[in-house]
Amino acid sequence: MTIGDASGGGRSRGGKVKVKTARRRSPQSTRWLERQLNDPYVAAARAQGYRSRAAFKLKELDEQFSLLAGVDRVVDLGAAPGGWCQVVKQKRPKARVVGMDLLAIEPMAGVEFFQKDITDDDSEALILATLGGPADLVMSDMAANTVGHKQTDHLRTMGLIEAGLDMATRLLRPGGTFLAKVLAGGGDGQLTAALRREFTTVKHVKPPASRKGSSEWYVVAQGFKGPVAPE
Repeated sequence: MTIGDASGGGRSRGGKVKVKTARRRSPQSTRWLERQLNDPYVAAARAQGYRSRAAFKLKELDEQFSLLAGVDRVVDLGAAPGGWCQVVKQKRPKARVVGMDLLAIEPMAGVEFFQKDITDDDSEALILATLGGPADLVMSDMAANTVGHKQTDHLRTMGLIEAGLDMATRLLRPGGTFLAKVLAGGGDGQLTAALRREFTTVKHVKPPASRKGSSEWYVVAQGFKGPVAPE
């Protein structure tokens, strides 16, 4: 089947695929499909066998911050469909990798996936037991399902980011790294302050693979200070 057949459209003079709005397809869905068909990262992900274009975000962030250098235990929160885990296993084939998501994830060699809510009481213990020790890197590409109300969507996603940070502080070894998707350059001041209390360095970055029109950024928090020693 050609792209034109799949989309109900054809190519414009500039080479971009134009998608016609089908009877049962909303304008929003049409725009999403058109964007996917014209996204070079989507095409590259298919060509290179990655489960999602997000794999390139992690590759670019790793090139900039050496996130995967020397890691042996990695946690991926919001792991579906598994693109980030693929990159980890390519870079660190012997690393223990645990992914958790509310969605089911197709099995992957060398990765333990759990279809589970990270806020469940036993999620933390399950991850630590599977890893066999504290994590070197906790990654979170989580985002809440949108309801169409900008402020509500923002608050829901920020809640997930905070839950990911809370879990990371209990999973990471001292010196470890937390990588998370945030909104509009880092969310609010309270989150940034919390990150700076827990980590030596905190930086916000928008990798090239992140769509320019998206409000997503990524926070890279390195040098986890570890639990505070009792007085």
